[in-house]
Amino acid sequence: MSDASGGQDRSQEGDRGEELPDAEETLHLRVGDVRPDETMQLRVPAPPEPRPGQGGRAERRRDARPSGRQRAVETARRLLAPLAPLAPYARRLAPYARRLKPVYPRPGRTGWRRWMPSWRQWIGGVLASFGLLGAFLVTAYAMTDIPSNLNSYATQQDNVFFWSDGTPMARTGWVQRQAMPLKDIPVNVRWAVLAAENESFYSDPGISVKGITRALYRTVGEGDTEGGSTITQQYVKNVYLTQNQTVSRKFTEAMIALKLDNKMSKDKILEGYLNTSWFGRGTYGIQRAAQAYYGKDVSKLNVSQAAMLAGLLKGAGLYDPTLGKANHQRAVARWKWILDRMVKIGKLSPQERAKYTTFPEPLKTNPLYNTGEQSDYLVELASSYAKKAGHLTDKQFDLGGYQIYTTFDRKREKDLTDAVAKARKQAAHSTPDAAKNAHYGASSVAADGRILAVYGGPDHRTQGYNESNAATVPAGTAFLPFVYAAGLEHGVHTTRGGPATPVTPQSVYDGDDNIPVTTPEGPYWDRSGKKVAARNDGGKSYGKITLRQALARSVNTPFMQLGMDTGLDQVRQTAEASGLLSDSIGPQVPALSMGNSTPSAIRMASGYATFAAGGNHTEPYSVGRITRNGAPVALATPHPRRAVGAQVAQEVTDALTDSFRAAHPTTAAGRPGVAGKAGTTADDTAAWYAGTDDSVSTAVVVYRMDLAKSLEPLPLQGLAGTSADSVPYRLWSAAMGLG
Repeated sequence: MSDASGGQDRSQEGDRGEELPDAEETLHLRVGDVRPDETMQLRVPAPPEPRPGQGGRAERRRDARPSGRQRAVETARRLLAPLAPLAPYARRLAPYARRLKPVYPRPGRTGWRRWMPSWRQWIGGVLASFGLLGAFLVTAYAMTDIPSNLNSYATQQDNVFFWSDGTPMARTGWVQRQAMPLKDIPVNVRWAVLAAENESFYSDPGISVKGITRALYRTVGEGDTEGGSTITQQYVKNVYLTQNQTVSRKFTEAMIALKLDNKMSKDKILEGYLNTSWFGRGTYGIQRAAQAYYGKDVSKLNVSQAAMLAGLLKGAGLYDPTLGKANHQRAVARWKWILDRMVKIGKLSPQERAKYTTFPEPLKTNPLYNTGEQSDYLVELASSYAKKAGHLTDKQFDLGGYQIYTTFDRKREKDLTDAVAKARKQAAHSTPDAAKNAHYGASSVAADGRILAVYGGPDHRTQGYNESNAATVPAGTAFLPFVYAAGLEHGVHTTRGGPATPVTPQSVYDGDDNIPVTTPEGPYWDRSGKKVAARNDGGKSYGKITLRQALARSVNTPFMQLGMDTGLDQVRQTAEASGLLSDSIGPQVPALSMGNSTPSAIRMASGYATFAAGGNHTEPYSVGRITRNGAPVALATPHPRRAVGAQVAQEVTDALTDSFRAAHPTTAAGRPGVAGKAGTTADDTAAWYAGTDDSVSTAVVVYRMDLAKSLEPLPLQGLAGTSADSVPYRLWSAAMGLG
């Protein structure tokens, strides 16, 4: 039975084997009731337990030590222990925080929305940013202290100028700050300033968020700088910080301003601001500004004058109406705006405003600056050079504390000043009409560029115009040495585009009067269709003459033709290389060789000094050294550069020596090294004398000009004397110590 049963079973199994299996039977491995530990596990003998006392002492100590992970966990537990009371709240917020956790791409969204944070995440990020910003500002405010010491902007000093021998020459004391109590400053003056700078001063917290934001945008976003400060912030900048326009300085300024506003009264802040602000003209504080611009104390200012001064706080270099036409227009517009603003904020009645329709013109110059001495012109010249060469701004220089060691020679300056003063008296007696508009520009310059002496004018208080530095008068025949040097240096061209032919002092030219000027193509015609001809003084003709003789005898016609043959561009280049300023060089026409350029006396002396220096030119300078409270200030001192060849310079000097000997044989006998020549103009509007002795060149020009009407020279009318008794030569010889 059992066999039959087994056979039946086998038969059934065989029948099943012939049937197609279903998916479940083909894809799954059936293991039946086999226990895993009997069929699938690899049995490895357990390691023997270490017996007590087994291993070294160091090993047992190391085993007893906690692991690094355990130590980190323990440290974190200690640090977070103070936050344990917050744990229940954290558990409540955990579900919401998990929602803020970004999941990208976001499920349930399509397109670009899959990558955008949810509104909860946006809100969380914004709140977190504000929280961090608030914490930062609170921390910064708590850590910022009001400095105990004031900076140099609040403690002004004098600038002291010294002669070349080291003795004091002048002291510019107008930068001294004169503090004024607020009670002595009229209310209208205060509100003119507040209307211009910070009308909400008495109600704001010391800073302007809008202004700071605008300033940061300008500074960071556009690379520019802008103020946007309240008066409190400006006061902080004036007395505690630097003037640098940076983001860090702006932030520190705001923090100190907030604290200062809480610790100091508004009136005290306003008083400090009015006494430390810069108003231009070397003045700090409203009292000095009132004296500098209107010659009166602040207590005597009216509201119109106060509005003009308040406008200067925006930038005296742009709003001082005496500095130019554009400045004047800006100042008037600002003045009107401030008065209208005072009406708008209720600090000036419309009836009072209607009284002020005419702009209150300030004084032309600072009365605190002028002493009436010739040194005022020297100070002006040295100050200008010191700021340029020392890379100092007007504000920095006006802070004071500088010691300026000038190149001016005390004795030479006195001799020159005395000689001009004497000439003025003589002119007032002999030619009173002409003497009313007489001007005497003079300067002595060493071969190394040092300006040794200048004559600027009779009195800086009545004439700020510096006669020694004015480029308004034609050089006339005093310009001939530069034409001669150009010819010797570059040669002449007899054909257009052809090679240059060398020129020597012995080259011969036609010295007759009224000789037509020619070019390689023929006569030179002016725009009116006339031939241009060269003329000699007095219409005199000299026949064939060498260039050296022509310069010595001041024969004009050879040099007008020489200029054309050499090339007027080369003449211009030589004159500029020798020291004449490019903007003083006349038009490039034949008259250029006859001196239609208008160099100043300083520049003419500098040009002649180039020949005395062997052809090397050094830009003229008036300051040799600067210190500030004893510490040296870096100064860009000029260096010599080659203008013309040494041989050319010597040949020009030789011709000028011949000129001096021919005109002044007696003096030349005792001083064989003196070289110089006179200079005249065709229309008799200027008379020059320029020359060199002992490596010092001096140029003197006498001319007439009505400064109240124009800068056009007037006929001399005998002011310069005669050829036998020349006023320019007398002044020149006195300056050079020749008599």
